[in-house]
Amino acid sequence: MQITAAQALAWRLNRQFLSPRTSAGPETVVDRVCGVQAQVASAAATTIAKRQTTKNPGKAKLVKTWAMRGTLHLCTAQKVGSYLSLIAEARTWTKPSWQKAFGATPQEIDQLTEATRQILEGRALTRAELVEELLQDRQFQKIEAELRSGWGTLLKPLAWRGALCHGTGPDGRTTFTTPSTLIPGWAGIPDPEEAAPIVISDYLGAYGPSTPEKFDAWLTRGTSKKGTLKKWFAALEKELTEVEVDGQKAFVLNQHADQLRATQPSQDVHLLGPFDTYVLGAGTKDTWMLPAEHRSKVSRAAGWIAPVILHGGRIVGTWERQGDRVVPDFFPGQKTVISAEQIKQVIEDD
Repeated sequence: MQITAAQALAWRLNRQFLSPRTSAGPETVVDRVCGVQAQVASAAATTIAKRQTTKNPGKAKLVKTWAMRGTLHLCTAQKVGSYLSLIAEARTWTKPSWQKAFGATPQEIDQLTEATRQILEGRALTRAELVEELLQDRQFQKIEAELRSGWGTLLKPLAWRGALCHGTGPDGRTTFTTPSTLIPGWAGIPDPEEAAPIVISDYLGAYGPSTPEKFDAWLTRGTSKKGTLKKWFAALEKELTEVEVDGQKAFVLNQHADQLRATQPSQDVHLLGPFDTYVLGAGTKDTWMLPAEHRSKVSRAAGWIAPVILHGGRIVGTWERQGDRVVPDFFPGQKTVISAEQIKQVIEDD
């Protein structure tokens, strides 16, 4: 089956509720796009709002925790355990380079995980409160600085193993609790073999056609064991259709193959906010979406992902707000493909 990149991008726009938007609530949006990065809370809110027809979506029941690529995400209660299972399977905290950088052995992470789970069960504590209770055990005193670090590096493996997630605190303060405390009927972290078909299918249903390598770049920044990744995709072999996208091989779910083949290229224009999942899910190395020569204009210093302009699903520039004005910055040769009237209409629709 052969398709063009323009077809693939138009299909993604449809699957991700960008063309058209959905009247469904935040949970439906977050489930479809496999979580929303929430390092910047306002960016997460924008990502969801860009996909909804309503301006008043109501209060969402979502779980905030360290997930894909070690970054904070909003996830649905039903799927968060599956994401965490696959991320934890990479066991990045066992790598010698990680241990050297952050000063904790795998055994100490095991002990820290269990201690944190016991402290937080049925409670919600600020980081300072959690660290103070952990430091009552002298074995954790040597990693005090890392425990207090704003990056939360030592806390991430604990989140991936289901020992903590973000809670709801008074006055908007960040707190931590356990998923079992936050989520009624929490079933725990499933085995990777159970979780992999769920996560891979959901990912391909939003960001396909794609490859195991692109999937792992989204999931763990490419740190999963290659044999494990191959096994996960092999288990789904009967559910996958191989396609050629402008000559490059990739996979899509069987159930989506006919729809993808029938999809026509889009001319829709979108202004997406920073850290939008449309960009992060495919990855900024996806040259169907983002020409390689312009990658540095989108993926910037300190991990910043710029707001982007899409035309037919392809990134053709970035934009920023200057007061009440939206100021576009088109890539060379792209300014003429979008009219000022189209940009104005997109702004008015938002």
